Amino acid sequence: MGIPFSYYSTFVIEEKFGFNKTDLKTFIIDKIKSLIMSVILIIGLTSIAVLIIGFFSTGFWLLLWIGLSLFMLFLNMFYADLIVPIFNKLTPLEDGELRKKIEAYSKKVGYSLKNIFVIDGSKRSSKANAFFSGLGPRKTIALYDTLIEKHTDEELVSVLAHEVGHYKKKHILYSMIITIVQLGIMCYLFEICMQYDLIANSLGSLTMNFHIGIIAFSFLYSPIGLITGIFMNILSRKNEFEADEYARDTYDGNALSLALKKLSVDSLSNLYPHPLYVFIHYSHPPLIKRLKALNKKTPLS
Repeated sequence: MGIPFSYYSTFVIEEKFGFNKTDLKTFIIDKIKSLIMSVILIIGLTSIAVLIIGFFSTGFWLLLWIGLSLFMLFLNMFYADLIVPIFNKLTPLEDGELRKKIEAYSKKVGYSLKNIFVIDGSKRSSKANAFFSGLGPRKTIALYDTLIEKHTDEELVSVLAHEVGHYKKKHILYSMIITIVQLGIMCYLFEICMQYDLIANSLGSLTMNFHIGIIAFSFLYSPIGLITGIFMNILSRKNEFEADEYARDTYDGNALSLALKKLSVDSLSNLYPHPLYVFIHYSHPPLIKRLKALNKKTPLS
């Protein structure tokens, strides 16, 4: 049902503002790959969940929680190895000035980083991006080719320094812990939901079962999800300010400011979003606030 909306978003809206680089063949292949992955994951996870719930009449929420948490950690650890290559090509960053500067900065702040890749994001969009994934020795940074094309080495290292700041400030660890706790709460509430046939009756089923329980729980949990989402966004915005500060103090605040400005221009982001909309929906602070925070005091280095 979402495919027509995705098509319109890609080939009408994104095309209108000059972002789209996706051709129809790539779009169709991406949808087929996503569908296959979704089917495999949904069948696999729901089959295991049905077996657990069928075997344990009570207390199954704990096993569901442990299983989902381990699955989440596994995906986080091997995302760059297993998921990304299905859709994009990852190429090790070539030896050169940029790699030397990244390695020199990583060594300076005591951040072990061996896996540095370039991802071919330009085949789908002109927007620039970068991401970190993995834990421990699996830590990986992927820089989009569009990011490298549009930014200087100093700006790229400052963006890297921002991401390192998330790691050094333990934002990634704390976010994982919070997510795992949220999963536990969801699983516990799901078990409570499964105990009431009245809920199933309201959706036209005589008795409660896993499938009707999932549908009912999605309705009942949505207001809680909205509230927790707001708190997670508040935490995320705080973390972004702290990561910006870390990048400024350990590398170059001016380079980061310029990088943020370029990213904002390239994505045509809203410079003055409504504060209430920011409060509810934004995981990152608006550009103007980030620039003001970066200029509050003189960098240490």
